[in-house]
Amino acid sequence: MDNIVLLVVLPLLAAFLMPVVARSSEVLARTLGLSVLFISIAIILNVWNQSGQIDSQAVSIAIGGFLPPLGINFYVDQISLFFALAVPVMVLLFWPWNRSTSIREYSLMMLLTASASGLILSGDLFNIYVFYELLAIASYSLVAIQGRAAAVAASFRYLLMGSVGSVMMLLGIAIIYTQTGTLNLAHLSLLAPEKLNNILGLGSFALILTGMGVKAELFPVNSWVPEVYGSVSSNLAALMAGLLSKLAVIVIVRLLILLFPQPEALQLMAVLGIMGVITGELVAWRAKDFVRMLSFSSIGQLGLVFLAFSIPGEMGMMAGIAIVLHHMVVKPALFMLATGWRGSLENLSGVARRSPFAVLLFIVLILSLLGIPPLPGFWAKYLLMVGLSSQDGSIYTLGMFIVPVAMIIEIAYLFRLVMIMYRKEGDEAAVNNPDIKVAPQSHSKWGLAIAASVAAMLIAIVLQLQPASDKLVSLASQLSDRNQYISTVFPQIHTVRMQSIK
Repeated sequence: MDNIVLLVVLPLLAAFLMPVVARSSEVLARTLGLSVLFISIAIILNVWNQSGQIDSQAVSIAIGGFLPPLGINFYVDQISLFFALAVPVMVLLFWPWNRSTSIREYSLMMLLTASASGLILSGDLFNIYVFYELLAIASYSLVAIQGRAAAVAASFRYLLMGSVGSVMMLLGIAIIYTQTGTLNLAHLSLLAPEKLNNILGLGSFALILTGMGVKAELFPVNSWVPEVYGSVSSNLAALMAGLLSKLAVIVIVRLLILLFPQPEALQLMAVLGIMGVITGELVAWRAKDFVRMLSFSSIGQLGLVFLAFSIPGEMGMMAGIAIVLHHMVVKPALFMLATGWRGSLENLSGVARRSPFAVLLFIVLILSLLGIPPLPGFWAKYLLMVGLSSQDGSIYTLGMFIVPVAMIIEIAYLFRLVMIMYRKEGDEAAVNNPDIKVAPQSHSKWGLAIAASVAAMLIAIVLQLQPASDKLVSLASQLSDRNQYISTVFPQIHTVRMQSIK
């Protein structure tokens, strides 16, 4: 189990070694990076196979043998192990295989892998902040290194917003430390009822939420999203939209459960989630560019995620995890289809006859994204609506109204796009439209393979709905179990409690 630390160490070491090795052989340097990704996947699968107890009981790993709260610990449960596996897998899937890429980009991909793995496994606020900053540096640099002027400008604006977010996050952490004298999450969870469940604690949560929300595409710190996704490669856009935003969400939810179990914190998340849904879907509806439409749609979907996690209890956890996992696979697949469909939506006129398979995959993916039964997206939104209906309060009532309205808006702009795709070549409206300037490019086989795999996965989940539902319940139960987190990191406290009960 201790070799889980290698998920951070190996990619970080590779990030610094690859430029050195590339001086002798660039092929060897690239092979080094790929080898680290495969080794990371093998490590996680081995841990999962050898540690069946993770399904029912989490594990805390003290780095260097120094016990928390003084030492650094990694917390390994189902959700963190799943995302730790998703990191190297998705980096491998969206690796820049077919492009002439400088070795610096590969090195930055390794830095991103190390920091993302550390972020999801860390059990204290100090290391969460450190890995968050490393992830931010890797993200900014990967955007800027694309080479296009638009990418450099988008990276600079992303950097400015991210820097403000980092300062706010650091200020929130500083407030927590001054109030408690510790940064270990389990220790903070013990002290939270007395030290943090007040107006000052709520303020620190708002600061951390805003800072981490830059990566999580949270309203109002998400204006970088369309600029960045529209100026980078489809591979990088898919990786950022599918993985990085979800890691930030899970960290926020972990802090919410352990440190800030306050109704006001949940209401804040609900308000920002609703605003994200409204702004994202309305701008996506008005978008005339395919990638821009996907970008604002992603903002709307992340708004649904925050709205779901604002619902107290396991129902909110189930709805939030379901939407996160669904968006995590569907949105990257849509961005991979965008490889051949960049530019004005009108450029896609008649594309269904030239790329029928790609359009079919697009329709399957958007049907699930819209929540059309019996696809998995329907069950995710069903859980969200059930959770909202079970709560009192005007904010949740508003949420019940906003979710179906957002769905109607999604249907309007996505099916408008499908109609354009199936428009006849000789359609007079298409011929006379000045927006039609260039023909769509062809899709890469790799992008189509990813989209086809995701579509097949969605259908497979429909056929295995009960096992998928059971796993979702297990994930939600463990993620929301605050007492299990504390007793895993501090087993002596659990022993004292059991003795006192006896």
